[in-house]
Amino acid sequence: MQRFFRWLKALFNRGMDKLEDPEIMLDQAKRDMQEALVSNREKAVQAITQRNRLQQMMDEQVRKSAQLEGQATMALKQNNRDLARQFMREKATTDGSIEAMKPTLAGLNDTVDQVKVAIKRQEEEIRKKLAEALALKAQWKSAQIQTSITKALEGLTFENEYEGSFAAARDRIKDKTSEASARQEMFGTSVAGKVMQMEDTSMDMQADEDLRKLEEKLGMAAPATTSTVTTAPTTDVDAQLDDLEKRLNQGQTPS
Repeated sequence: MQRFFRWLKALFNRGMDKLEDPEIMLDQAKRDMQEALVSNREKAVQAITQRNRLQQMMDEQVRKSAQLEGQATMALKQNNRDLARQFMREKATTDGSIEAMKPTLAGLNDTVDQVKVAIKRQEEEIRKKLAEALALKAQWKSAQIQTSITKALEGLTFENEYEGSFAAARDRIKDKTSEASARQEMFGTSVAGKVMQMEDTSMDMQADEDLRKLEEKLGMAAPATTSTVTTAPTTDVDAQLDDLEKRLNQGQTPS
């Protein structure tokens, strides 16, 4: 049930958002103004119609008064004074009606004039409001476009956000290089490293001997005298190593 009410609330809020859309509001205001103008014009037409009807009645009474006066004149010319008196009485009644209608007609004329002025002002105001509505719509569109651009640019970043990754990689590489150097250093001091150094030294000596022989052959250097340098053992390890070498030279097998 709560999900249903939340769904109804979401629909209501979405509907309200649409109703509160500036373009919809401006269009509705435009329709309201135009409907009000149409209604006022209709009322003005009715007022003018009533004024015109009263004006017609008054015109008829004026014509009737003039006609009665003419009939009374003809009766007098025919020496019919009684008939002439009757026409003049009817004329007096007609003139009374005319005088009674004059204030009403004058008021209607003023009302119609005021309504016409009001209609013209309303039309001018509506034209201004329509132009203002167009300007407001343009501003709303511009604001929407600006908001869209801003939202699109929010995902962009010009900061060096990858510097952390590069720094971490550099640190890892430095650590690995340091570890490799340490291992190389340890390898150089190990027994295997010493053996390899000895092999390298032997190979260097052989290469030097071959080079010396080549130089003697080419006459580029004097024959080198072989001198034996005996180094006294300084440690027990060296003594044992010398003993091992002697036995190897004598063909004995170490026990």
